[in-house]
Amino acid sequence: MRALIMSDSHGWENELKEVVDRHRAEVDAIFHCGDSELSAASPALQNVYTVRGNCDHGSDFPEELVETVRDTTFFVGHGHLLNVKMTEMNLIYKGEEASADILCYGHTHIPVATEEKGKIIINPGSMRLPRQYSVGSYVIVDTSDTTVNVNFYSIDGQKLNDLSKSFSKNG
Repeated sequence: MRALIMSDSHGWENELKEVVDRHRAEVDAIFHCGDSELSAASPALQNVYTVRGNCDHGSDFPEELVETVRDTTFFVGHGHLLNVKMTEMNLIYKGEEASADILCYGHTHIPVATEEKGKIIINPGSMRLPRQYSVGSYVIVDTSDTTVNVNFYSIDGQKLNDLSKSFSKNG
């Protein structure tokens, strides 16, 4: 299973579409973790699972979603309603309730990949307004029977080795 994960593109339609087009043929699913500031009708978000962030107005997108891609279940929420700036526990609880394997969020604009309670937690960082990292980023996650590889990329498609991580699957 392979998925593209993005967040916090804050109105960047052409740049978002460029990243989606770059990877669409090589991934099984594409997720946007909110604050796209685009409508669901945007060509950049076609066939992209998208949640609503605190800067997204209207009701084009759900607050959160659970999607199973092949053998991997994702929980996706922007994070503002889960208080992710204070703790990841609410996100972890939501992931446990959904029996999710990978938990994705945005909101903090800080790229991170970690494991907690057997769940892989990914914030792809902000495409447009990165914090605590020098360039905007997104993630491609690959799973196999034994590993989960979380690879971060800059907006121009260069792998960010210092952020990328691999995790062993439990059980």
